[in-house]
Amino acid sequence: MARNKTMVPEAKAAMDRFKMEAANEVGVNLTNGYNGNLTSKQAGSVGGQMVKKMIQQYENNMK
Repeated sequence: MARNKTMVPEAKAAMDRFKMEAANEVGVNLTNGYNGNLTSKQAGSVGGQMVKKMIQQYENNMK
């Protein structure tokens, strides 16, 4: 049972698109729904890419 909850429920669709975009950028094939077949390395690559992009966006907003 997944315990990850979006803090702003209205943002769920945007976060899903963001995750898919990050996965494409690192070459990981995600599907909608369950992705339990991913290796830890693949899942970490997606999460790391998401964090990298969020930091870049934050830094750009500081300028």
